[in-house]
Amino acid sequence: MTAQLGLFDAVDGPYADLSPALQWQHPRANRTCRLGDVTVAYEFRRVRRKSIGLVVNGQGLSVRAPVWVPEAEVQRFLDSKAVWVLDKLKTQQMRSHLPAMVWRHGATIDFLGRPLTLWLDPAHRFEGAGAGVQGDVLCVALPMDCDGERLRDTVRAWMMEQARSRFIERLDHYASSVGVRWMRLRLSSATTRWGSAHADGSIRLNWRLIQLAPELIDYVVVHELCHLREMNHSPAFWRLVETVLPDMAQRRRTLRGVTLLTLT
Repeated sequence: MTAQLGLFDAVDGPYADLSPALQWQHPRANRTCRLGDVTVAYEFRRVRRKSIGLVVNGQGLSVRAPVWVPEAEVQRFLDSKAVWVLDKLKTQQMRSHLPAMVWRHGATIDFLGRPLTLWLDPAHRFEGAGAGVQGDVLCVALPMDCDGERLRDTVRAWMMEQARSRFIERLDHYASSVGVRWMRLRLSSATTRWGSAHADGSIRLNWRLIQLAPELIDYVVVHELCHLREMNHSPAFWRLVETVLPDMAQRRRTLRGVTLLTLT
């Protein structure tokens, strides 16, 4: 069993600003449906599974349904998930318009909720890493004429290392408060999820969280730890999160407003 926190469980739901004429078109669309005032052309496949599954990504909406489920039931399921589907589609549209990171000397990245200026400094040496923070600067031990791809790879590797270290420390910090024992951490590069928790005690966290303020990282960490006790989003789950983080609601609202620069 898996419980997940979406990267854009983020964007607040109403989709009234979507044009009624807008038609979301999956490149392999073979079905259409009407969700609210919006027409969605989606990919539909029959598969060997026990329940209907929905996936929303940069291509659009994909629906997977067991062979025995009638299409009328699929439509009823889509109707019941209309707000969720349209929110996710809207989020994907927003992401497609985000500026891509330009990897160069003097560019800025977010780290623990504050901007750092990238500074190419070939004379610098860092133990076990190609970069290090000095004040508001991230010094990167690369030549001034290095290409953007090499700079990106070096900085991303450093950020992932920082993320793993930070996440382990925060998981250890909060596990006893939640009353659980986590077993394994894996870093994710997902574009739609902040994290997930599995019944076997393993936790997956998006390394891009390291760009956010510490209190938001802590919220996601606690959220996933609480899933080790409650594999759902029931009232009992939210009470547990609030017991550990009394200001949970405020942190959750703030997280919903987060938009990350695309680090590609």
